[in-house]
Amino acid sequence: MVDAVAVPEFGYRYIPGPFQYSAGVAALEGHRIERIRFLEPLPLDAGFARIERYLDEAGLKRTAFCACELRSPAPFDDAGFRTFNRIYVGTLERWGIMQGEVNPVARSNVCPAIDPPAVPSFHAFSIAVPSPDTAKSFVIAGSGEAREGGGPYGARTIRYRDTSPAAMREKAVFVLGEMERRLSALSANWADTTAVQVYAVHELHHFLGAEIVRRGAARHGLTWHFARPPVIDLEYEMDCRGVYVEKVLPI
Repeated sequence: MVDAVAVPEFGYRYIPGPFQYSAGVAALEGHRIERIRFLEPLPLDAGFARIERYLDEAGLKRTAFCACELRSPAPFDDAGFRTFNRIYVGTLERWGIMQGEVNPVARSNVCPAIDPPAVPSFHAFSIAVPSPDTAKSFVIAGSGEAREGGGPYGARTIRYRDTSPAAMREKAVFVLGEMERRLSALSANWADTTAVQVYAVHELHHFLGAEIVRRGAARHGLTWHFARPPVIDLEYEMDCRGVYVEKVLPI
């Protein structure tokens, strides 16, 4: 895992990732990360507009935006995911957050299996806010069971197209390891988390205790979303955070 990169003018540091997201963010000294969840999913354009208004009302620059959680109607194929990601990062470029292919914003993007939104939508977002708080705060981006790198997702996926109990356990172990690598890059571990989320439509109970709970990843419980990762044939995703201020925002 590469070292985190500090962006003092944004108020946070990030773990470099692909152009569509960073692997995680953590507040710099003099800042804290706050999470704001929409009461209902808000379509992408309307969500960005609402976030702009929220930042304006709080007296914050657009560059305070440091992480988000998205909901999509259904998993994309590889080409469709690239197209969506280019649309998404266009706003980050306009906001002065993304420079070239360097994207500091962490992200999760999953697809509810029941009652999904009609279009890609915001579920929640996080911002870096000036604060004297000394407690570390961070957001780890979502990771599915595909190794990072170029090429088709199918070639990088753990136990590709296998949803047997043994395969789901192997996928989960891989993703748990990725969460731990990202936490370590931000000088954190499971004990620092305030929430851990898993996204899957397949059974988890046969490895929940041995793999998730025993690692300390469910010390505050585990939020299970009945949803799929954003790319076809990925089956398991997790993210986590250590955030002490969370709000629910009516649309």
